Amino acid sequence: MMTFRYKVDKILAIILIFIMSVMVINVLWQVFTRYIMGDPSSFTDELARYLMIWIGVLGAAYVSGKNMHVAINVLPEKFSESTQKKIAFFVNFLIIVFVFSALIIGGIRLVYISYTLGQHSPSLQIPLAVVYLVLPLSGVLILYYKISDILNK
Repeated sequence: MMTFRYKVDKILAIILIFIMSVMVINVLWQVFTRYIMGDPSSFTDELARYLMIWIGVLGAAYVSGKNMHVAINVLPEKFSESTQKKIAFFVNFLIIVFVFSALIIGGIRLVYISYTLGQHSPSLQIPLAVVYLVLPLSGVLILYYKISDILNK
């Protein structure tokens, strides 16, 4: 199970590096066309915004998988090891409930609604459902990580 988790981590890291690289190139192109050529590119602002959304949400899933997210662990450290495990289980359970209801169910509904309405981005003309797809995708990743954490502790 941990080798699969390692592979998921590695693939997610590569995807994040790729998205960030595309975003850097995109922003450099925007600066070049605006200040050097005097005619700013029309799509770069929108593309940078969508790439930033994907970086932020997928990055949250990656950080969650590495257990490097922001946590206040002053209180649990004062308890015994068995109580700390119970608290960790409870916190992971709450995260699972939130992720399932907000990111997975809510994200799927958002993707479905934007797809059904045929919403497209103004400049790139890509379906907004593609942009919003990061929510359920990230939710599934976080769900996997948290279930894996519960099973391996």
